[in-house]
Amino acid sequence: MTSSQPLLTRRPLDREGSVELAVLERAGLIESRHIGAAVVVAPDGSVLRELGDSSAEIYARSSLKLLQAVAVLRSGATLDGERAVLATASHAGTDGHVRVVSEILALAGATEDDLRCPPDWPLDRDAAYSARQRGDGMRRITMNCSGKHASFLLACAVNDWPTAGYLDPSHPLQQLIRSTIEDLTGEGVGTVGIDGCGAPVFGTSLRGLATAVGRISGAARADSDPLAAGLAAAILADGWAIDGPGRATTIVIERLGLVAKNGAEGVMVLGTPDGTAVAVKALDGSNRATTLVALELLVSVGALDRELADAVIADTTERVLGAGMPVGELRASLSLFRSGK
Repeated sequence: MTSSQPLLTRRPLDREGSVELAVLERAGLIESRHIGAAVVVAPDGSVLRELGDSSAEIYARSSLKLLQAVAVLRSGATLDGERAVLATASHAGTDGHVRVVSEILALAGATEDDLRCPPDWPLDRDAAYSARQRGDGMRRITMNCSGKHASFLLACAVNDWPTAGYLDPSHPLQQLIRSTIEDLTGEGVGTVGIDGCGAPVFGTSLRGLATAVGRISGAARADSDPLAAGLAAAILADGWAIDGPGRATTIVIERLGLVAKNGAEGVMVLGTPDGTAVAVKALDGSNRATTLVALELLVSVGALDRELADAVIADTTERVLGAGMPVGELRASLSLFRSGK
């Protein structure tokens, strides 16, 4: 299905479409500034807050995995619980993550050798150390996108689609992913690129991305998409699987009950159970402040409790230290605290 609603603009996010989102202050001096764009949408997709140009085109990078997982489920693949979450994951490569990816591969009648994501070390420090101690080397299954790729292979298996070339944009699976993205965002895709894992990455607007995330996180309330509702419920139940214990995205999910997904090059999305959602893109590609900014924006529209947000911000935001002692802070810019667009 191809949407009749094109992107509001084909112009990529640039300096002119960006505003200051966060600053790092050290001993009274603003040392760094992060600029970019962000948008909060209501459950019906209307804009509640906009900073910068939310109609500009971006790559959602791994934040797109939420939408790709919905497409896999729409293909007829059966994934629930931890396995559904791994389809959306940028996982840390722990033994638990590898176990679940192996289960998905077994369902597909595939092996690690069938994965087309590149070999990599686990993101988890302890898991990477253990792999080196065992002499394992880099593996495809410990690459953070292996759960998504395993789910792609499962979708191919249940539909008798060829697994060769499953990352080609013309492959039936990627065509289904494209149409699912257009359905959830309400707009036609823009530029088609290649993500770091080798999968196609489809350009969207920031507003379209937020709209799609809200449709997934609020699917149970809307009672409109049981597959998306099941995916959101699985993420909330097993937040460890989407990232890793103690990692920022998992902390947000477990302590705030939000659907959350980070993406490379400064992308972060959060969705509440009622379908309110926020999408953030830092123009410099840094993810250092994106969780902070996203949480502050949800607080600013009344979608998240101030005290709960502060506690999570304190535990997920980089500390500014000198000789091990606090000497400043990374904080959201004043524009985030002002009302209106």
